[in-house]
Amino acid sequence: MKKVLAILGILVLLLAAFLWYTFKGGKKRVKGPKPVALTVSKHSPAFNESVQSALDAYYKLSEALVNYDGAGIATHAGALKTSLDSLKIDELKSDTTGIYESALDPLSNARNESAAILSATSLDEKKRAFNNLSENLRLLFIVVKYDQGKLYWQECPMAFGDDQPGYWLSSTDEVRNPYLGTKHPQYGNSMLKCGGPKDTLNFMEGVR
Repeated sequence: MKKVLAILGILVLLLAAFLWYTFKGGKKRVKGPKPVALTVSKHSPAFNESVQSALDAYYKLSEALVNYDGAGIATHAGALKTSLDSLKIDELKSDTTGIYESALDPLSNARNESAAILSATSLDEKKRAFNNLSENLRLLFIVVKYDQGKLYWQECPMAFGDDQPGYWLSSTDEVRNPYLGTKHPQYGNSMLKCGGPKDTLNFMEGVR
């Protein structure tokens, strides 16, 4: 009888060890990457889409200036004005920290500068309006904490002369200078790469 009980005891211990290994200890052997939380913007998809639409038009406008493309400048300045007029800014009214009120001035100024590019009669006037437009868009994206990508704030130290800088936004740190461009009357295309990143706007960190 004692032998039977001893055998049963051993079997129970073996069964317990097997179950622990299978359901507890065995899990420790599973290897793989830890789960990563999905990135979720602080803003709604509709707001982000409206901002992206404006940025797309802005980048195309900048490239049209690079290439001295008059028709392209008009087309993309018009598209940018339309996008800025349609920006889903009203969703920021629910914020209690004053973001909506702070965003109104740079947005209004950016709309006005887009219109100024369309109405300007000379390329130099269009470039100066583009410079003002860029500064107001930068302020707008800082206020709303745009978190869908890094923006590079580029500087050309001689956009309007040897001591008059100009600025623009870019999605990369590559320099394609919209002020001196590819067909400058004095420099040709030799100053296309003139300038570089002055700052970056990056509100992606901490987004969850």
